[in-house]
Amino acid sequence: MSASAEKLVTMANQIGRFFVPQRDADPAAAIADHLEKFWDPRMRAAIVAHLAAGGAGLDGPVREAVGRLKTVKIPEKGLSA
Repeated sequence: MSASAEKLVTMANQIGRFFVPQRDADPAAAIADHLEKFWDPRMRAAIVAHLAAGGAGLDGPVREAVGRLKTVKIPEKGLSA
C-alpha cells in the first residue's frame, strides 16, 4: 500500500470510528455522506481505487461506505488522482 493510500485509509477509518457508535443511523451511509461532502474528489477517487484493488486496511463499515460512493469525476485541469 502506498503512503498516500495508507494515509487515506487511516483517515477514513477514523471517520468510521466516529460514526459506528451512533446507533440512530446506518454507519456506512453516514460515512459515505461525510466522504462525499468533505473529501476532495481526488481523495474520493483514490480511496475508491484502493477498495477496487482489495481495500487493505479498511474497516468493515468504511469498506461498505467507500463501495457506496458515487462515481467520482476528477476536474480536467491537469490534476491527477
